[in-house]
Amino acid sequence: MDDRPNSDSPAEENATERTTERTAEAAPSKDDAYLVVARRYRPQTFEELIGQEHVGRALGGAITTNRVGHAYLFTGARGVGKTSAARIFAKALNCKDGPSPTPCNACDSCDAVSAGSDIDVLEIDGASNRGIDEIRQLRANVGVRPSRSRFKVYIIDEVHMLTREAFNALLKTLEEPPEHVKFIFCTTEPNKIPITVLSRCQRFDFGGIATDAIATRLAQIAQAEGVEADTEALEVLARRAAGSMRDSQSLLEQLLSFGGERITTADVHAMLGTADWETLDQMVDALATHDAAAALSQLDGAISAGSDPGQLMQQLLGYFRDVMAVNVGCDASCLLHTTSSRIDRIADVAQSYGLETILAITQIVDQSLARMKQSTHARTLAEVALVRICNLEDLDALGELIGQLRDGGTPAAPISPGPRHGDDAGKTSQDRGGTASPAAGPSAANPQATPPKAAAEQAVPQKPEPAETMPFTPENVDSIWSQALEQLSEMAAQQARQCQSVAISAPNRLVVTFPAEYTFSKQQCERPEQAARLMRAVAQVVGTPVKIDFAVAEPAASEQPKAAPARAPSQRELISERADQPMVRRAVELFDAEIIRVAPGESSS
Repeated sequence: MDDRPNSDSPAEENATERTTERTAEAAPSKDDAYLVVARRYRPQTFEELIGQEHVGRALGGAITTNRVGHAYLFTGARGVGKTSAARIFAKALNCKDGPSPTPCNACDSCDAVSAGSDIDVLEIDGASNRGIDEIRQLRANVGVRPSRSRFKVYIIDEVHMLTREAFNALLKTLEEPPEHVKFIFCTTEPNKIPITVLSRCQRFDFGGIATDAIATRLAQIAQAEGVEADTEALEVLARRAAGSMRDSQSLLEQLLSFGGERITTADVHAMLGTADWETLDQMVDALATHDAAAALSQLDGAISAGSDPGQLMQQLLGYFRDVMAVNVGCDASCLLHTTSSRIDRIADVAQSYGLETILAITQIVDQSLARMKQSTHARTLAEVALVRICNLEDLDALGELIGQLRDGGTPAAPISPGPRHGDDAGKTSQDRGGTASPAAGPSAANPQATPPKAAAEQAVPQKPEPAETMPFTPENVDSIWSQALEQLSEMAAQQARQCQSVAISAPNRLVVTFPAEYTFSKQQCERPEQAARLMRAVAQVVGTPVKIDFAVAEPAASEQPKAAPARAPSQRELISERADQPMVRRAVELFDAEIIRVAPGESSS
C-alpha cells in the first residue's frame, strides 16, 4: 500500500530537498570515523521515513493536537524504520522549538538523540535487559524528572524478549507513569507480548517498504557516495531486501566496498550468487521444450559462473510465480521478482504453459528448496527438479480429457506430451530421431492398434442394466438383490455380498441382515453414500423407490455362550467352613489340634 503524498506537493518537494542536502553532507571524509551506510543515512524526520507515512502522520497529528499518549508499540519486520521512528518521535517531543511534528535537528537535544547519547532518551535492549531486576531499576528511575528535556523517553527494542515476571512488574508503571515519562516499545514479534501490555499501548504496524521506494533511496545514497549505479542493479538489490530498507543499504555497502566507480547488474549477481535474466530465460526455454539436457547445461554454466544452486532455484521459483500471476490475468504491477520492463517476456512464457502445469512446477521447485536446506547435495537436488519439470505433461489438457471421459464423451485427441513451443513443436518423436511415443496415436507405433475412440470406449466400464423391472415380492427378493449388486462396481458391492439374508419388511421396504461376525460390512453399507448407491440400484431393478434397512442376525440357541461352571471352593474357604462345625471344634479343643487340609469331595454335613 503506497499512500505517500503526491511528489508534486510542496511538502514532498521540501522533504526531498532536505533529504538530498543531508545525504550530501553524510558522505564520509577521510578524517572522520567511518559509519555504516544504514546509520549515516538514517531518516531524521517523519517526512524522511520512507514507506511508513501513516505512522508519521499519526504521530505528528498527536503532537499537533496535544494527544500524545504515554505508551506506544511499534511492530514490524526488521529494517522498516521502527527504531528510527522512535528516535524521531523523541526528538519531536524534546526539541527546543517543540513539541513539534518537525524537529529542527539543530539543537543540542536533537543532536544528542540522533547520536544516541541523550541522557533523557534511554534506548534499552530488551534481549540483554530482560529480567525482573532490570525492570525494578527502571521503575525506581521513572520517578526522577528529566535533566534538561521535557520528557524522559524509554525506547525498549525487542521488547518481546522480556520475561513474564518482568512484564508483570512493568504493568502498573506502564498504565500510570509520571506525566514526564513516555514509553516506546519496538518488536518484530508482537504475538509474544502479553495482552495486558498490548492493551496499555497505542500500536502502530510498520509494513514492508515498496521496492521502488527502496530503489529510489539507494539511488540517492549512491549519488551521495559519488558512485554511478545501473537502475536495474538497484532494482535487484531492492527486491532482494524484501521490504527491508536496512537490508538493502547493507547490500549496497558491500557493493561500495568493491571500490568501483560504477555498480552494474553483473556486480550485483556476482555478490548475491544469482544468475542474470538471460541465463534464466534460456533455462525456462529449455524447460518449456522438455529439453532436460539443455536445462542441465544451463544450470552447469550458471554454477560455473559463480551462481549458488539454492539462489538459482529461488530465482526460478520467483520467475514462475510471476508467470503464474500473468497467466491468471495480472498486469505488470503484480510482478514481484522481475522488472516491469520484462512483462512481454513473462507473458510469452505464460502463454506457453497452462495454469495447472505452472502450479506443478512451483510445487516441484518449492519442495526441492525445502530439501536443499537439509542436504549437502544441493546441486543434485536442483538437477532432479529440472528433470522432473521437463518430464511434466500438459496438465491442463489432461484435465480436459478427464472431464470428457467423466461426461461420457469421447476425447477429441489423445494427450501429446511433446514440446509446447520451439522449432520441434510440430514434429513427432520419429521426426526427432527417437522412438514413437504411445501418445502419438496408433499409426505411429502400431498400425493394428485400437483406434482412440474404441480405446476410450473400452476404458469406460459399461454397467449392466436390467432388461425389465421385476415385481417387488418375497419370491423375487433374492433375485432383485443380486441384480442390484451387479450394477455396482466390485468395490462398492463387496461388503453388501456378505449379507446373510434379504427380506421384505414392509411395502417398498427391504431389510438386509448380516451375520454377527460381519458387523463391519453392515457399518460400511450404512454409510450415507453407500446406502444411497444400493437404494438406487434396487430402484432400477424394481422400478420404484425402495428403502433399505440393515440389521445383524441374532446368534442361534446352540451358539449361545454357556454359563461358566461354578468355582470350586479354595482350601482356605473349606477350612473356615469346617472349623465352625461343633464336632470339629470339640476335637480341636480336646487334642489341641489344627485343621491342615480338607478333602474337596468331603461333605460338610
